[in-house]
Amino acid sequence: MHSLKQRSDGHNMRLISTFVGVATLGGFMFGYDSGVINGTQAGLKAAFDVSDTAIGFLVGILSIGCATGAFLAGRLADVYGRRGVMLAAALLFIITALLAGSANSALIFSLARFAAGAAVGAVSVLAPAYIAEVTPARIRGGLSSVQQIMIIIGITGAFIVNFLFATWAGSSLSTFHGATAWRWMFWVQTIPALLFLLALLTIPESPRFLVSKRREAEAQSVLARLFGASAARAKVAEIRASLAADHRPSFGDLTDNSTGRIHKVVYVGVVLAALQQFVGINVIFYYGAVLWQAVGSVENDAFLRNIISGGVSIIACLVTIGVVDKVGRKPLLLIGSCGMAVTLGLVTWCFAQGTLTAGTLHLPPFIGMTALVAANLYVIFFNGTWGPVLWVMLGEMFPNQMRGSALAVAGATLWLSNFVMNIAFPPAMAMFGLAVTYGFFTLCAVLSFFFVLRMVQETTGKELEEMGVADAISIHMKPGSTGGAGRELSP
Repeated sequence: MHSLKQRSDGHNMRLISTFVGVATLGGFMFGYDSGVINGTQAGLKAAFDVSDTAIGFLVGILSIGCATGAFLAGRLADVYGRRGVMLAAALLFIITALLAGSANSALIFSLARFAAGAAVGAVSVLAPAYIAEVTPARIRGGLSSVQQIMIIIGITGAFIVNFLFATWAGSSLSTFHGATAWRWMFWVQTIPALLFLLALLTIPESPRFLVSKRREAEAQSVLARLFGASAARAKVAEIRASLAADHRPSFGDLTDNSTGRIHKVVYVGVVLAALQQFVGINVIFYYGAVLWQAVGSVENDAFLRNIISGGVSIIACLVTIGVVDKVGRKPLLLIGSCGMAVTLGLVTWCFAQGTLTAGTLHLPPFIGMTALVAANLYVIFFNGTWGPVLWVMLGEMFPNQMRGSALAVAGATLWLSNFVMNIAFPPAMAMFGLAVTYGFFTLCAVLSFFFVLRMVQETTGKELEEMGVADAISIHMKPGSTGGAGRELSP
């Protein structure tokens, strides 16, 4: 019997919280690796003597690596396990941080950032999946939402590290203890990456993966520690029943064996992933500094603005943690879509009142303040709804049999959408103007409301073994087969 105190329902919340805490360290690494580049661009340009276009490539290549990593990790997790692939990602975080900071050419740096992106992509889909697979249904949403908080903390942490080294050295281009400050910004990442690696060694593999590999005794042992012995036996039987008996998980599970069509739940996951990026979260503050300056803020206040933005975003996520398992995933997504549509629409209207001269946006004071408030409210709506809830749903919405393959496709879609938005925004802005560009984000937010209303099924309170059963019940069931995918599941 495990010595940690258990609840009356048999759930060992201290152990569950420990497993979740370790997995969400991947979210911190996700955030840090995404945010650290913001303070290093001047240093990269000087060190490698490259153009602004080349800098854009060095920044954007992370997203390509993320898409590649997410796609590969989803399938590799079905072969080597969720924890196994996250261990590989943690090791990759360490290697790429050292390599990026030591790079003496743009080629070496770009290879390091691509590989770092692969690690980010891997943990972005596997951390939510692991959390979903080791937590009880009644609190799964709240615990999975911690991932978004850790991403924001990671981004904010990168901003703080960048600020500190730039301050200590005098600028990101100056020398600090024998090396240029921007290189230290990457090297510091090895500390949390090493912590992530060591922490992963203390947690077990996902019980769903263990059952899929016919290691049921190990799975039952893990589940007994988490939920109690009697619940563990029943849960192993349920997991076994949700897996096809005649083959291992594969990409073929994404299609209906009788019709050859891709399962509806896969389409839903892919579209949700794309919409999270198409509402413009990664470019909404492209002109954020201009908006702040319009209300009297100076350029040197950028660090303070980033801290405020991160703090507000964390508060929004904390609210989500408290309500996501009570209100539900679908209502929160609908609320977020409405809030983002209204606030983005207001920003669009404000930009239509201004003029853009030599890259500088000119807005009347009242219009500038309105745009600033609307943009910040948009960030609150996003980080209180679509930010965390998307990761919750990707981790839980797919049936056990197809979870790895579906995560591969949905995760790759999310990161490719991220890349497309970052690459397309500057030329779209130059060609069509800010109002039209932000109008597109507004349209996507409106479309997201109707898509969620019509296509998304509520997953709150459901066991993972119940997810998508009606849609995926014919997963590769051969004629006459009595495999587990068609069995009745326990409640």
